[in-house]
Amino acid sequence: MHGSAEESARDSAAENMASAVANAVASAAASAVPSAGEVRFRAEGGSLYVVATPLGNLRDVTLRALDILGSADIVAAEDTRVSGTLLRYYGIATRVISLHAHNEARRAESLIEHLREGRSVALVTDAGTPGISDPGARLVAAVRDANLPVVPIPGPSAVIAAISAAGLVAEHFFFAGFLPSQPKARGALLAAVGPLPCALVLYEAPHRIRTTLAELVDTLESDRSITIARELSKRFETIAAMPLRDAPGWLGADANRERGEFVLIVDVAAKPVAPAALDAAGLRWLRALLEQLPPAQAARIAAAATGVARDAIYAQAISMKPDSKDA
Repeated sequence: MHGSAEESARDSAAENMASAVANAVASAAASAVPSAGEVRFRAEGGSLYVVATPLGNLRDVTLRALDILGSADIVAAEDTRVSGTLLRYYGIATRVISLHAHNEARRAESLIEHLREGRSVALVTDAGTPGISDPGARLVAAVRDANLPVVPIPGPSAVIAAISAAGLVAEHFFFAGFLPSQPKARGALLAAVGPLPCALVLYEAPHRIRTTLAELVDTLESDRSITIARELSKRFETIAAMPLRDAPGWLGADANRERGEFVLIVDVAAKPVAPAALDAAGLRWLRALLEQLPPAQAARIAAAATGVARDAIYAQAISMKPDSKDA
């Protein structure tokens, strides 16, 4: 009986240990899978978080953005009413203060004090990513100058959304934001960036869209392709592509097309397709050149004049003058 009791005690202890291990494993597994409403990322004291928010569809917010907005001590918003709609939708009750173009410099001083005191701040604008043609850049610069952390929380961006749906020929783009309000400065900027070998990306407001499209037609090659993106991610989202020359007419065909915020993307000028070989007139010129020049030199001149590849013309020249020797 005594030995049996000892064995029973050992078995019981083993079972208890096995149960404890199983519970620990189950607990660890549960902690690895977030439950509904669990905060996976917490805003750290003393840090400024630059948080991208939806362009229009509130479901476009990222999970990490919600974590930061819900755990930060302060949300600095371009318009507290607009950001309040997003926060209420997701049940976030973080304190919200205003930070816009007219108070950014003054507000930056007080926010830096909050950061130095160990509070966390989430910076948001009405839509998209702060600091891109929106308030926020001055605050970020001031916080960095104060040697305090700035953490980007990436997400929606009207520029990137529009470019992704444009199907550009260009491999590069130049983002000009909103053009200057003064006609002379606006014209000077377009004249400077128009010849660049990249797509030109602009923001525009509804009250200036007609004027801007007309100036683009006047300043740039009218056969370049333009993509007009308006009301991105909203109910009346429109993304239309056409030759630049047709854009003013497209806009004027429906008054509703002038509503909303715009992203304009003017693609690079299409490269002319060079003919694969000389036509009959080109061959006559090549024969005349070959009477006076060696094939290589004749091919270079004909290529410059016609746009046909020099190698293709050289092959034709050799076939036309097989006994000649290059000099």
